[in-house]
Amino acid sequence: MRILHTMIRVGNLERSIRFYTEVLGMNVIRHSDHPEGRFTNVFIGYGGEEDGAVVELTYNYGVEAYEHGTAFGHIALGVPDAYAACAQIKARGGVVTREAGPMKHGTTVIAFVQDPDGYKIELIEQGT
Repeated sequence: MRILHTMIRVGNLERSIRFYTEVLGMNVIRHSDHPEGRFTNVFIGYGGEEDGAVVELTYNYGVEAYEHGTAFGHIALGVPDAYAACAQIKARGGVVTREAGPMKHGTTVIAFVQDPDGYKIELIEQGT
C-alpha cells in the first residue's frame, strides 16, 4: 500500500490551481469534470501519480467556502531551503503565516503558508 492523494475541497477552482501551480510550482496532472455529479477534480503535484502522493482539488458546483473543522492539520512539503522558499512564495503573491525558523522544541527549520481557501501548508527544510 501507499498514499495516493489527499483531497481538499476548494471554493474557486481556478484560484486554487493558480496558487498551487504559480506560487508553489506544482503541475496539473489531470482534470476531470463531472457535470452529472456537479463537481470537478483536479490532481496536482510535483511528479506523476505513479511517483508519489498528489493533492486532489475538488470543486463542488456552487459551493464557495467550507468549514475546515479541527481535525485536519496541514499538507507538508519538503524544501531544500525554507527561508528561500518563503521569499519565493511571497514574491509570487503567496501568504506566509509562519516565517521560516527552527520548530519549537527542535532544530528542524519549518515555515507555514496558507492557500486561498485557508488550508495550511508546512514547508520542512530538508537540505540539498
